[in-house]
This record gives sequence, C-alpha cells and structure tokens, in this order.
Amino acid sequence: MRAPDDPAGFIRANTRLLPVPHAPEIRLHVADEATDLWQRTEEELQAIGLPPPFWAFAWAGGQALARYVLDNPDVADGARAVDFASGSGLVAIAAARAGARHVVASDLDPFAVAAIGLNAAANGVGDRISAIADDLLATDPRADLVLAADVFYERDLAEAVTAWLVRLQARGVTVLVGDPGRTYLPRDRLDCLATYEVPVSRALEDSEIKRSHVWRLRG
Repeated sequence: MRAPDDPAGFIRANTRLLPVPHAPEIRLHVADEATDLWQRTEEELQAIGLPPPFWAFAWAGGQALARYVLDNPDVADGARAVDFASGSGLVAIAAARAGARHVVASDLDPFAVAAIGLNAAANGVGDRISAIADDLLATDPRADLVLAADVFYERDLAEAVTAWLVRLQARGVTVLVGDPGRTYLPRDRLDCLATYEVPVSRALEDSEIKRSHVWRLRG
C-alpha cells in the first residue's frame, strides 16, 4: 500500500473539527456528509488501494467506549494503553484525557494515522498518543489496557482479533471493547459493563440512535 502524499491536508480539506455527540469533551475532524466523502475516497483513492474513510466518523462502539473511559477514569489512569484499529483516535484521546501514561493508537490506514495525530493535537494530548500503522495482531505489546471498538464486523478479522485479545488478557492485560452488537462480536467471552444510546449517522448505521455497549473480556 502506498501512502498518500498529503493525508493531513486531505483531512483538513474534507472535514470539520466538531464535538463528538456522545463525548462532547472531545472534538474530531469528521465529515459532514458521510456518503459524499465515502464515495469520493473510493473514487479518488481506489487506485492506490486505500480503505474507506472509517477515520472520518465517530462510530457507535467508539463513542460508547470513549464515554465509559471518560466517566471511569480509574480504568485508564496511569496505564500504558493500546487503542486497536483506532480510526479517528477517539478512544485513544479519551484514555489520554482520563490519565493514561501513554497510548499507542494503531491503524493500518495512513489516513487514520494522520487523523489520529491531528485529533490528538486538537484535544491537547498529542504528547501522550503515538499513532502507528503496525499490524499488532502478531505482537505482544507492553500494555496494561487494550481498547478495541467496532472491530467485529468481518468474520476473519473478528476471529484474529479475538484470539489476540484473549492472549493479552491471559497475561493480565485489561481488555475493554466498545460495540453496538455487530455480527461477529464474541459475546460468550464478554461481560457487559455499560450500555448507551449513541447518536450516529443514519447513512452509516441505518439509524440515528444506536444502542451500544462496553464489554470487558473475561478470563
């Protein structure tokens, strides 16, 4: 995959810095019109193999997990955290604002990596968030807390992520998941900690309000 020449410039030109509906303490560079940006990125960037702009929206699971972390700062306070498939960086920002010592925000999309940096800086936590494009599934990161939101929408990915999270949990890492009940969520391994009614884009979620949950992976 070839990275775009100026992802930060593209993000600034096609988004606005707005409060997150369910976590208004945090502002993100988000797209005004979901379908327009989605179609544009598909048309303009298909040739270089970049994925759709998941980074340009505050998804239901991410909003729920960010809200939970902000309301329960003891979860992240002093922790070395990883935000897996971070997208916009919303959950990583929430963890940093809740007192995490440092947050690694990972995403394979170079646009997401740029968006995480822009959003972290806009929220005053750029010095405690590292945005990386590494594939973490084959790694054993040094972390006390792993956060994962909206990652269980595709079977093979969900199986790989679940296996990775189970390995981390087995060595003592706290694993929290934000998800509105997507198809491949491993419910039999999870305990529900909180439920929220999250405002979302109807164009993306087929609803204006999505009931979303925060789960803890159990041993």
